[in-house]
Amino acid sequence: MEVGRPKRGDFVFVSAASGAVEQVVGQLAKIAGCYVVGSAGSDEKVNLLKTRFGFDDSFNYKSETNDLAAALRRRLPDGIDIYFDSVGGATLDAASLQMYQGGRVVVCGTISQYNLKEPNGVCNLHCIIPKAVRVEGLNVTGYFNMYARFEEEMAGYLTEGKVAVVEDVVEGIESAPAALVGLFSGRNVGKQLVVLARD
Repeated sequence: MEVGRPKRGDFVFVSAASGAVEQVVGQLAKIAGCYVVGSAGSDEKVNLLKTRFGFDDSFNYKSETNDLAAALRRRLPDGIDIYFDSVGGATLDAASLQMYQGGRVVVCGTISQYNLKEPNGVCNLHCIIPKAVRVEGLNVTGYFNMYARFEEEMAGYLTEGKVAVVEDVVEGIESAPAALVGLFSGRNVGKQLVVLARD
């Protein structure tokens, strides 16, 4: 809300949209009156975005690897006002081509780059200048002073059913290594939790 500054009528794109942070980002954008499109890595997750989290549209980026930019043009033909980026790389490049004048890119992560020996450079930064697009990194440590307000607002949204949350829960410490590896292959949906013991 602080970095992206969503307003009613904005067109918002959220990558890795079934993740713990991103599923909430999309729903908060909907509450703000935005049109929200998300990308995810499976048809099951794409369906979840629309049916559980209320996204207006979504697509499986693994089915669109040949032309992510075309996939975004089909779903957001008028451009992107806000891109909430959690993956970087090719997705950031594709979204850069579709940004609207005065758009905002909120960079929360670059998961597509984390395990590469040589991370990919961003190729379409030339699109940022003529459209006066603002690109800003988001680190939660800069917003701890707002946590109490966020907690109160989010509790209200959860109670009213305006925000849904899906968590991926596995049981036992022996499940933790596979759960951690699954984070980097997109196996989980939402926050990955490991339950050590149940009472």
